Order: sequence, then C-alpha cells, then structure tokens
Amino acid sequence: MIWDNEFALSIVPALLQGFLTTIEITLLGTALAAALGLVVAILRHLRIPVISRLLTFSVLFVRGTPLLVQAYFAFFVLPSFGLTFSALATGVVVIGINYSAYMAEVYRAGIESVPKGQWEAATALNLPRGRVWSKIVLPQALRTVVPMLGNYLIMMFKDSAILSAITVVELMAVAQQIGSSEFRYLEPMTIAAVLYFIVSYPSSILVNRLEARLAHS
Repeated sequence: MIWDNEFALSIVPALLQGFLTTIEITLLGTALAAALGLVVAILRHLRIPVISRLLTFSVLFVRGTPLLVQAYFAFFVLPSFGLTFSALATGVVVIGINYSAYMAEVYRAGIESVPKGQWEAATALNLPRGRVWSKIVLPQALRTVVPMLGNYLIMMFKDSAILSAITVVELMAVAQQIGSSEFRYLEPMTIAAVLYFIVSYPSSILVNRLEARLAHS
C-alpha cells in the first residue's frame, strides 16, 4: 500500500474533529478523576470504619478490572437496569472513575508524606480539622503528587482510545471508521498516531521538567 497525499489531506478534518473529542474526554475525565480521587484519599485517611473498608474495596476492584470491561458494563449492561446515558457521558464517567482509583493512591502517598510532627503540632494548637487540611496538609501533599497526576493525565489521553469500543466518536473511532469504509488504514492510523504523539511527547517533557524542578526546590 502506497501513501496517498490527497486521501490523507481529505480525512484530516474528520480526524481533527475526533481529536477534539479525545481532548474533551481527557480534560473532563481528568477533572472527575482528580476530584474523586482526592475525596477517596481523604475519606480513607480519616479511617471511618465502614466507609474506609468500602472505599478500599472499591479502589482495589476498579484497579483490578480492565477499563474496557468497565466501559462495556456501563454502556451495555446498565441500560438493562434503566440507567442509560450517551456514549460520551458514559466514557467520561468510566475513565474518570477508573483513573480516580489510581489518583487516590497518589494522593494517599502525598498525604502520608506530610511529617507527623505537623499533624501533632496542629492537634496541639487545637486547629479546626478543615483548616488543618486546607492550610497545612493539602498544600504540601498536592505539591509532591502533581508530577504523578500529570503522568496519569497523559495515560488517560492515550487510554481514551479504548472508548471507541462503546461508540464514542473520538480520534481512534474516526480513524477506524475511515479505514473500514475506504479500505485504507495506512493514512488514518498514521495521522491518528501522529496526533497522539504530538500531545503525549511534549506533555511528558513538561511533566519531567516539573518533577525535576519540584525535586530541587
């Protein structure tokens, strides 16, 4: 098969539209995962008996099952119980919940990295719990976990291609549709790979530089 420039140029607009959907999924999924992961990490740290155990099991379950299985279950099984959502909404929620399980562990490590002496000092000063978390614990914990969260954002960007399996029309889905309808996969898959790379590679460099800067500050 020989590369066809004319065909490649003709499919760029459709691929860019799918690419924008991929970016949208990544940003919304990251926001959901970051917020949910932080809530889970804080609740687990508080060690409320039943809630802590349920959250621990939930994190283990989500991390122990493939993202593809979770996506299929949410999109094809939940409608049997009357829970029907659009493919895009389902994809964002599924990938957000999946990555929140990983981010919760990152947050947990950051929270536990705060020196015990600072917890003890805050307790001795009888500071309100909310102020301890917002002014002492979270600023230090988040500072240490930012690079790892950045890595998860990049991974989520690439893993969003899995959502094409539940009919989310993102970059990979558009590339597959063009390939199957035109019987040419060389151009759409190559352009899709380039689009993934031009986002992932610079992002990885930025995360590495941020990690190095935080390590030396």
